[in-house]
Amino acid sequence: MADAASSAPHLARASTRDDLVDWGVQPNALEGSSHSTGRLVHKGPNNQPESGIWVCTPGRWRLAIPRDEFCHFVAGRATYVSDDGEVVEVAPGTVVMFPAGWTGECTVHETIRNIYMLA
Repeated sequence: MADAASSAPHLARASTRDDLVDWGVQPNALEGSSHSTGRLVHKGPNNQPESGIWVCTPGRWRLAIPRDEFCHFVAGRATYVSDDGEVVEVAPGTVVMFPAGWTGECTVHETIRNIYMLA
C-alpha cells in the first residue's frame, strides 16, 4: 500500500511493486527507445525534495542532472558515462550520488529499477 499523505510518506514493496505510472519515453535518445514508469513517494514545495521509484527499459540517452540525486539501484544493469569520461557501472545494490550539474550519457542494458531522491 502507498501512504503518501502520512507524516512519513512511504511505499511498501518499493523493490517489486508493479502499480507504476507511465512516465513516457526517455527524452534525448541516442539509441533505442527507453520507456520510463514510476511512482512518487513524496514531492515537496517547488518539487523539492522529490522521492520515488523509477523504472527504465533499455536504450541510451543524454542526461543532465538538475539537482543532487541519490539513487539506489535495486534491479537491472546500466552504464553512466560523464562528459569527462568517468564510467559508473550500476547493478542491483549499487548506490550513486549524482551531484547537481552532472552531465553525460546513460545506457540501460537491462531494465533498471531505481529508488531515488532529488534534493
